[in-house]
Amino acid sequence: MEAIRKQASRLREQVARQQQAVLRQFGAYGDTDVIMNNDAELRQHKKLEKLYISTRAAKHFQRDIVRGIEGCIVIGSKQIEIGTKMSEDSRKYGVQNTCTSGNTLSKAASNFARARAQMEKERGDLLKALGTQVTEPLRAMVMGAPLDDARHLAQRYDRMRQDAEAQAFEVARRQAKVREGNDHPDLASKLEAAEAKLQDLKSNVAVLGKEAASALAAVEDQQQRLTLQRLTAMVEAERAYHQRVLQILDQLEGEMISECQRIEAAPSPRVDNTSAPPSYEDANGVSTSPAQNGSTDNMGYFLGEVMYSYQAESDVELNLSIGDYIVVRKVSNNGWAEGECKGKAGWFPFGYIERRERVLASKVAEVF
Repeated sequence: MEAIRKQASRLREQVARQQQAVLRQFGAYGDTDVIMNNDAELRQHKKLEKLYISTRAAKHFQRDIVRGIEGCIVIGSKQIEIGTKMSEDSRKYGVQNTCTSGNTLSKAASNFARARAQMEKERGDLLKALGTQVTEPLRAMVMGAPLDDARHLAQRYDRMRQDAEAQAFEVARRQAKVREGNDHPDLASKLEAAEAKLQDLKSNVAVLGKEAASALAAVEDQQQRLTLQRLTAMVEAERAYHQRVLQILDQLEGEMISECQRIEAAPSPRVDNTSAPPSYEDANGVSTSPAQNGSTDNMGYFLGEVMYSYQAESDVELNLSIGDYIVVRKVSNNGWAEGECKGKAGWFPFGYIERRERVLASKVAEVF
């Protein structure tokens, strides 16, 4: 539509130039009052064209912003849905976990669930702000009456200007006939009527041009101010959102790092170095090796999980690795225990393990 309008404008200018050439041929030299395309009118016309193009470009830009934010809201809503599901799953694990080696992960899961829920709430608030503070005002202006009214005025001016140009040509044609010496009375009266109509059209064009220019200038100013304000509001809303999310993440990271440091810095159980593990002869009353001294009666046996590493210092001691499981067979009064792990039997510090009532079958198989 705009291409057709530009083409029509170029054609009108060509016709106007041809009209001037015809008028010069018939002797109407320098009669700028009759010809419509005088300097003042041309300046008015060029001003309206620039305003029309500017307001149209601003309208398209506002519409692009609205469409972009609407797309962000659709995608953001889906992200909120996914993030909320992740938060709920983490919360459930933190509350319902059945881990036998402590509650460190369940605490982390609960903290993560809380932080994720807060972040998704912040995201939801951001999307609402973008919708109410940016999209709605811009959409109202794109679809509002001031812009349409101003554009309609400009279009009416354009049509009236074409009529005035056609009437100017008609006046010039009748003037040429009168100058040819044709004294027919109807020619003079028709020329007067044509000139009167041309003056009315020129006056109306001038008035309507000023009105259209004023209306388009007001719309242009409003477009510029409102669009800049809404862009600023969008940036401020997103900046505030990211700042709040960063605070939530910093808090969550601090909690997790603190927990990791607490675990890593936990002191190993003290073992009385002055007290050596009891000999198998003392513990069992027989002179046999640990592997030969096992009893088939396991009513007093239990499983323990290694919580701290231990390096054996003699042949009768066991090496311990974190996460291993041990069948504990005896516990002495001096803090040592005897058991079997991975096919080997020996003594180890009892404080390095924790008793377990439930263990996966695969873990039990690793003991033997």
